[in-house]
Amino acid sequence: MKQRRPDSPQRKPRRRWRWHVPPAIVHGAEALEGTEILSEYGGELGLVLWQAVRDISLWSSITPPDSRAGLFGPEAGKRRAAAVLAAAPDAEITAPLATIARILEDPAGTSAEQVMLACHEISQWADSRGTLATALAFAQAAAFSCPANAASGLRVGMLARRRAEYARAETWFRRTIGLARQARDWTSYAEAFLSLGTLYMQRGNLPVARQLHIRAFRAAKRHSLRSVLARSLHDLFVIAGLSEQHDEAESLARATFEAYDSEDPRVPAFAHDVAYFWSSRGQFAPALSVFKALLPHISAPVDRIGVLGSIARAAGGAGDTRTFDEVRQEIWRLARSEDLSEQAAGVLTDLARGAVSLGDWNEAEEAARVAEELATERQQAQVAHTARAILESVHSERTVNEVVRAVEVRPEVGGLAEDIVRALDDYATVS
Repeated sequence: MKQRRPDSPQRKPRRRWRWHVPPAIVHGAEALEGTEILSEYGGELGLVLWQAVRDISLWSSITPPDSRAGLFGPEAGKRRAAAVLAAAPDAEITAPLATIARILEDPAGTSAEQVMLACHEISQWADSRGTLATALAFAQAAAFSCPANAASGLRVGMLARRRAEYARAETWFRRTIGLARQARDWTSYAEAFLSLGTLYMQRGNLPVARQLHIRAFRAAKRHSLRSVLARSLHDLFVIAGLSEQHDEAESLARATFEAYDSEDPRVPAFAHDVAYFWSSRGQFAPALSVFKALLPHISAPVDRIGVLGSIARAAGGAGDTRTFDEVRQEIWRLARSEDLSEQAAGVLTDLARGAVSLGDWNEAEEAARVAEELATERQQAQVAHTARAILESVHSERTVNEVVRAVEVRPEVGGLAEDIVRALDDYATVS
């Protein structure tokens, strides 16, 4: 007799996994939230900006939406409007400040999205003026206004990284990854991995940076994000070069060149990085040709200083004293600017290398010394290590054993250099 099969156990409904969203660091070294705004903007304008950030914090992150009615006094809105008028802010931020002031009049009915956009506008305005503490404060206020918006959190992390607040930046990037995964915002998801990888590159942890950029590459490929795909390949190329994986770097250089759109704003940066890699390998002639083709496209001091440093290094390696002397004075002038302190350490290291190649020991010693000081201050471990190595070598017998010598140019390098120079000649967007 055939035995009856026992009933199959009922399957439990599959639980939908909710991606973990870690908390983020929201304060820096300031004693009271937002007080760095007052150091960047004095008088009535600084007070209005600071009050706006504090009001948003109270309204968005401390008070639940259903408890906002009556949060502020009945005359608070009128007083704030009068304060904004007296501060006479730039036209660019008058409307955004008015939007934020509306939360004092109608805290329960004010749109969170409108407040977020207003904060973004003020953040961008402050960023354009080099007041990064204010830009960061309003970017964070925007993220508070719409906590589920991944793109807002990504901007907070980017600004924190530029201010060398690396721990704070990392928490915001990781939070963005979680939020973007939940919202299926794949652009912010891939961008956050890319930004987090860049942060680890800056701190000298190349293995972790590589893994993070691979995650960005895979997400970009899966979701057809061409710009992120090209930038992830670009950064993987840089990491391969820094890790002395030279064959991989050469392969990635060509792949990156082909991945970039011809008018992508990152094309000049890629041209710089691949030429820099060639300089590090002693192929100075193709490197110098690319750097010279690149320089006319670069006007912003924050970008120009990097190209000038690279020209100094390549010119030194090629024995081109005239070109080296032409760029060294502008490098020192730009390096002394406080706004360029993040880039200055690496650029001065390049200047030191070029000087070593030419036997200009005094220049090499001074550039390496200042580079080490700046890199240590900004926690740029790899740059600080390189600067110390140059200093130690200069101090002992004034020879640098690891200085790169000029070598014969490989055909594939020469071909890619020609392609890049042509691309730069045709490049439509001037930085």
